[in-house]
Amino acid sequence: MKKVNYLVGVLTVFFFLYGSGTDQEAKAQQYDFGGGLGVAAYSGEIVRRLDQGKVGLQGTLFGRRNFDNVWSLRAGLSFGRISAADSVTRLDPAAVYRDAGFKGNVWEASAVMEYHFLDFTHPQAQFRFSPYGFFGLGVTYYSAEGQAYFGDPEAGSYSLTTPVIPFGAGVKYRLTDRWTLAAELGFRATFTDLLDKIDGSLPSIPRFQDPNNPSQPFGNNTGNYSDKDWYYFLGVTISYSISSVKCYAY
Repeated sequence: MKKVNYLVGVLTVFFFLYGSGTDQEAKAQQYDFGGGLGVAAYSGEIVRRLDQGKVGLQGTLFGRRNFDNVWSLRAGLSFGRISAADSVTRLDPAAVYRDAGFKGNVWEASAVMEYHFLDFTHPQAQFRFSPYGFFGLGVTYYSAEGQAYFGDPEAGSYSLTTPVIPFGAGVKYRLTDRWTLAAELGFRATFTDLLDKIDGSLPSIPRFQDPNNPSQPFGNNTGNYSDKDWYYFLGVTISYSISSVKCYAY
């Protein structure tokens, strides 16, 4: 529900800003096509927060339509590899005992709106760069191999499809009138808790009960179903423009 409320909020802000900030001449359209490479990471039950030491390869291809000097719509296809293991992360004794781990591939299709804070697109622009933010919607197909705990009888291959909410920020630099270089950090809020094959609905980790202490808990929960998994993309892209943009007045 929090993610739905977030989406409604950002869409409301978008329509407000776009409606109040585009009172200009008829819009020229600029189309960009590009790609990029970078790294991907995950956070969930095994890695609780973004860890720059546990990353995999990431790549993307995209097309973009610039409505004006501020707003752009970008559609893209991305691929990323993510992985984690309790034997490496070793968050606490319970995690070491759990001994979960996975390696997976992320295939994402998404569409995002980009908001540029500086006008840098036309040849007479004061700046050759601009920070920007983005948000949107996407869908991810995920395939992986892993185990939820040591001795998991269902260890092995698994796959799933989930909606995602991509958002983040970056900086663009205009190399020439046609070429643009960008660096970007993107967050992906998913609607699944199973990227790492662990959620709170799994049975407790089996453990022998101490006959001398029968009140001791018999198991240990493997995860938290209410805490969804995330993944992240950090990379550099380059794009080529096939048309020009007029200078807009605000």
